[in-house]
Amino acid sequence: MKNLPAILLIVLLIALPSCKYFKGWKLFGRRADTMAVWQAKQDSIRVADSIRLIRDRLLAIENARLDSIRRAEEELRALSSKFNIIVGSFITPEYAKAWAEEYRNRGYDAKIIKMEGGRFELVSVEAYESVGKAYSRLEKFRDTVQVDAWIYNKK
Repeated sequence: MKNLPAILLIVLLIALPSCKYFKGWKLFGRRADTMAVWQAKQDSIRVADSIRLIRDRLLAIENARLDSIRRAEEELRALSSKFNIIVGSFITPEYAKAWAEEYRNRGYDAKIIKMEGGRFELVSVEAYESVGKAYSRLEKFRDTVQVDAWIYNKK
């Protein structure tokens, strides 16, 4: 009888691991499952962050491309415009840049044009396709902004 508890204990230890009921408990496997779930969440967060970063980079590239196209179209429009309202002509490029910046601060789209056949740099604030539009705008411009503005006919 003294050995009966020891024998029962040995039988229980042998029988319990093979029982389906006890295998479903997963006492030691639960921590591993929780860790796997946590790792999967971390991986999905990393993937989502990577996708967001790539999307932001692509958006920045697209915005830069659209801005470049817009600037090229503006320059082409300025080059095709023949009649420019000039507010200053300078031999020194720094003076021309400063004067153009002054008019940009006033809200005009000032551009610097090289004078054909000369060494002057002209500061143009507006450009027009037709001479009629340019002269009508020049009169208003002289009355309100710059008295000694003039029109340069770019060929």
